Amino acid sequence: MADATDHPSSSLLLRWRGCLTATAAVQQRLERLSGVVLTLLLASLPFVTRSGLGLEIAAAGLLWLLWSLITPAEGIGAISRWVLLYLAIALVSTGFSPVPIAATKGLLKLASYLGVFALMRTLLERQIIWWDRLLAALLGGGLLSSVLALRQLYASTEELAGWADPNSVSAGTIRIYGPLGNPNLLAGYLLPLVPLACIAALRWRRLSYRLVAAATALLAGAATLFTYSRGGWLGLLVALALAGLLLLLRGTAHWPPLWRRLLPLGALVVGGIVLALAITQLEPIRTRAMSLLAGRGDSSNNFRINVWLAALDMVQDRPWLGIGPGNTAFNSIYPLYQQPKFNALSAYSVPLEILVETGIPGLLACLGLLLSSIQRGLRIHGPQGLIAIGSLAAIAGLLTQGITDTIFFRPEVQLIGWFALASLSVSWLRK
Repeated sequence: MADATDHPSSSLLLRWRGCLTATAAVQQRLERLSGVVLTLLLASLPFVTRSGLGLEIAAAGLLWLLWSLITPAEGIGAISRWVLLYLAIALVSTGFSPVPIAATKGLLKLASYLGVFALMRTLLERQIIWWDRLLAALLGGGLLSSVLALRQLYASTEELAGWADPNSVSAGTIRIYGPLGNPNLLAGYLLPLVPLACIAALRWRRLSYRLVAAATALLAGAATLFTYSRGGWLGLLVALALAGLLLLLRGTAHWPPLWRRLLPLGALVVGGIVLALAITQLEPIRTRAMSLLAGRGDSSNNFRINVWLAALDMVQDRPWLGIGPGNTAFNSIYPLYQQPKFNALSAYSVPLEILVETGIPGLLACLGLLLSSIQRGLRIHGPQGLIAIGSLAAIAGLLTQGITDTIFFRPEVQLIGWFALASLSVSWLRK
């Protein structure tokens, strides 16, 4: 997880790297094999079983370990330092967890995801073409998932009725879920792909590639809307708004200062007016928006509020060390705090889940990672600035949905987040 832009370090963390020797041909074969494994992993995210994903993730981690053994050490960049700090905090939380065996399972799962991040980071550093290849694989899976999901609009009502909540303000709404079997999970998977697909449509040179990327953005955006996931809608809105704003600032970089200030402001005002008209004039959007304001009057809101209150009690009892990482640890401790009839598999909020699992230090480390990523992304003004814009927009969308859901912790979603972070950490992004 080293960044090539930093100075070499003699840290104990890096001394084991490069302890084996290998020819250039061996390193080239390893690069190709890593590219194939990551391409298959990103393309198959919504279609492979959890066991299959586990095997692919494990293979990626082993490849990174092998690659590191034959690659000389370089300095650890800012993003990687924050990632390692969070891993260290999770390790301490596991050691002091009231359920250490369950927390160890979560720690191993976290380490496996970081292995994928590290391999992505190492591969992307080799050649910029790997970013386009990995993104193409990701968009290919997203395009097929969107088509399968949208076909459900023509399925029987009974087939989709499992996700219609009769106690909700939006009772009777038919929600599509595609190959992932869950509307919120489908929205979490698709929403970061929309800004990345838009960037690909602007960045790729071949017309056929651009058309595929544009089709992916359009169909993935439409499928996200038909999931009727409120968090997905908000995440998509924030992701597109941020991408549009950054593209506007990039396109007007040489304009007079007055116009550079007025044009983004005008765009935000116009966007706000369009959003207000959509909420007031379109019945499905108005219904879902009303459910956000219904408070405990909406069954989904009421469920989340009760889970949040129980999770806050867990944080209050263990604010500094948490209970240890992973949903297994959460499921072991949460029943001691839950309110009757409000079973939950997670805290239904990413920041709250981090607090529960790794305490205040873990949340601070994640905030440091976020700020470091934002600072790095906003400093990119060269030819590769589009990559930074797409990555930042994808992260913003995932974080927005993560405020009221923990879909992010599913591998189908989390690995897209790690891809965006790996993209921001490569050295050629500054050129």
